[in-house]
Amino acid sequence: MLLLERDMDTVERSEFAGKRVAVLGAARTGLAAAPVLRDLGATVILSDSAGPDALGRRAEEALALGVEVRLGATPARALEGADLVVPSPGIRPDAAVLRMAFDRGIPILSEIEVAFRIARAPILAVTGTNGKTTTTVLLGEILREAGRTAFVAGNVAADEMKLPLVSAAARAGEGDVIVAEISSFQLMWVERFRPAVGVLTNITQDHLNWHRSFEEYVAAKARLFAAQRPDDVAVVNAVNRHSRDIGRIVRSRRLWFDRGHCLCDDSACVRNGQMTVLWNGHEHILGRADSLRIHGTHNLENALAASAAAIAFGVPADAVRRALAQFQGVVHRMEPVAEIGGILYINNSMCTNVDAAVRSLEAVGRKAVVIAGGSDKNADFAAYGTALSHYARHVVLIGQTADAIEAAAREAGFTAITRADSLEEAVRAARAAALPGDAVMLSPGCASFGMFADFEARGQAFRAAVRALAREEG
Repeated sequence: MLLLERDMDTVERSEFAGKRVAVLGAARTGLAAAPVLRDLGATVILSDSAGPDALGRRAEEALALGVEVRLGATPARALEGADLVVPSPGIRPDAAVLRMAFDRGIPILSEIEVAFRIARAPILAVTGTNGKTTTTVLLGEILREAGRTAFVAGNVAADEMKLPLVSAAARAGEGDVIVAEISSFQLMWVERFRPAVGVLTNITQDHLNWHRSFEEYVAAKARLFAAQRPDDVAVVNAVNRHSRDIGRIVRSRRLWFDRGHCLCDDSACVRNGQMTVLWNGHEHILGRADSLRIHGTHNLENALAASAAAIAFGVPADAVRRALAQFQGVVHRMEPVAEIGGILYINNSMCTNVDAAVRSLEAVGRKAVVIAGGSDKNADFAAYGTALSHYARHVVLIGQTADAIEAAAREAGFTAITRADSLEEAVRAARAAALPGDAVMLSPGCASFGMFADFEARGQAFRAAVRALAREEG
């Protein structure tokens, strides 16, 4: 049983007890939600449109859960007998199976909605286009520094750091805290999801191959705050236009963060070089902005967001200061891998959109040979081309988007461009183009699909290629 501390009376009172729940998708979310719902007394039907051969190990995991499994299922078969649908966040809202569920009047709940309804611990939730993972992990570290048991969960993925929110909700006790990274996909099917503290890091164009429009993407992010009440807290980026527009209409207590000056009484900012949170009439000074071990204005924003959320949740300022001083970042985010022949190799595989790519180039602090490209999310690469012309010595392009990035770079007057057919080849081409004192940075600006299973696999491949190069060069 996953619900180790719940007695039978709790199970009997669960709103899911006795329901037939169709869990769609036998990936990480579905494989986590199915046993939790099973233990709450639901009859679970776990389905996937892919068959056993395509699913491989995941099919074996699904069959071992002790629930009904329907692999290679049509939409009608997946929904047969269902009272409720819990879809994988990867399933688009206009997918045939969800349209069919809607037409049949079957309620659709996100996994994070299920998690909220069963959670005993408060949830602090972070969303945004960029900075979500760093802000989430840092907030978890701050809470632990304050002596709290913190579960870092949700969409966060950093090598071994993978805990679906529904699993965290099942495990966390009343005295614990859950810090959750939340994606726009997960927010599409929420109703009562209500974080005690919600954080919106920023909004820029992303996932336009999944959302039907940028407006839909923005609206999904805004749903983080939709069910909050006046005694909850919304921590919102005051610099980013789209997040600022959302912050102006929240019903909860608003706490702005701004890498510049404090805007009002409830805000986090830099004042006289010091990271500062103003809250409830008190000034909390948290250390010099230039002392952070994570570099770049984007990471200063992440640190302010996490600090503001912690202070609003009641964490003492001393614990925030200690955590900020110790935090070294997250794997696959501007992660130093090795220095070879005076060239620093940086794994920034989590950089999956244009805004993240631009900010990473701004933050690197030296000329860079950039490895860029991946799968297409209908992005506009003009800003990346301009950034390459300002900060890069050379760019090595891989993947489906190589043509589009090259066109944007040439439009900006940047012509130091090489193509590669694999990441290993790209690392060697980057090494040939780099000079001592440069950085070679994997900063794709795109998703990994096509060449890799996910950004983690891409980052691990980059590390392996760099380490092979280090062995060859002694």
